[in-house]
Amino acid sequence: MKTYKLALLGFGHVGQAFARLLMRKADQLADEYRIQPVVTAIATGSRGRAIDPNGIDLWAALNLIESGQMLDNLSAEPAPEDNIAFIQASGADVLFENTPVSYLDGQPAIDHIRAALEMGMHAVTANKGPVVYGYHTLTALAAQKGVRFLFESTVMDGAPVFGMTRETIPAANIHRIEGVLNSTTNLILTHMENGESFDEAVRYAQSIGIAETDPSGDVDGWDSAIKISALITVLMKTPFTPDKVNRDGIKEITPEKIAAAKAEGKRWKLICTAEKRADGIEAKVAPAMVGPDTPAYTIDGTTSIVTLESDVLGTLSLIEADPSPITTAYGLLADLINAVKGRSAKG
Repeated sequence: MKTYKLALLGFGHVGQAFARLLMRKADQLADEYRIQPVVTAIATGSRGRAIDPNGIDLWAALNLIESGQMLDNLSAEPAPEDNIAFIQASGADVLFENTPVSYLDGQPAIDHIRAALEMGMHAVTANKGPVVYGYHTLTALAAQKGVRFLFESTVMDGAPVFGMTRETIPAANIHRIEGVLNSTTNLILTHMENGESFDEAVRYAQSIGIAETDPSGDVDGWDSAIKISALITVLMKTPFTPDKVNRDGIKEITPEKIAAAKAEGKRWKLICTAEKRADGIEAKVAPAMVGPDTPAYTIDGTTSIVTLESDVLGTLSLIEADPSPITTAYGLLADLINAVKGRSAKG
């Protein structure tokens, strides 16, 4: 049995779901993989932070968060407020970087992950920014240090789009990517098909926690743009950033347009596309009417889909139905297993 110490930088919905999943899967991790994860450090944005080299009681941490109290009560030693210093003091074998995404430069998450890798920690993230803006540099640093930088949860929650391409279709040259990658806009459009106005559909998405108070990152296409940029960067092996994506959101989709599409037997979807051409890669995020002859037509609510075209398999689609913080947390858990299997813990 190998013990691995984990540091959780960010303890929102995903971080809390990951903590619950670690406890639920503890016996399976021990029996099947001979690993015992122990969380030794947790940092939150507004509820304090804690470090305990002997392990933090995760049920106690969750109860404190749910009751509006501070995590500092669980700390066995002073926990630095500076995130880099916190990482360095955590004593962890694996950092989970789950701070809010920056669409513009991926910071400060890139610096957090770089600090962890420099110390010989594996780094796992659900944050899209470091993949888009730091993938090649961070991957090279991880290889140099003999550790892993993994990010399965960044684009399709727990669906293994990166793991699938990395492990099961080697030597495939992907030349086209298409998909519905933003759950919020797909939910909004589905509700508009059921007769709601755009504003009513947005308010519903906000009421169930799918959309933020400011939904512009979703409805203006930024989330989709950074996700397709991440797929291009990793799967097409070409650095790509959201500013290079021709981006349009769904604000101009009216009930009248929804009705017109229905009359033609079609549906509106916010479609992401990326295609390799002789002069480079062209990427676009834009609403489009799709018919029943396309995979995206069947996608309802918060379900997402990505379709890959390659030189060896033709068209391959991956669908994830109704994602949640639990499915995102599973992506983190899968990355943990893949990072540490066959390796010894430090010390």
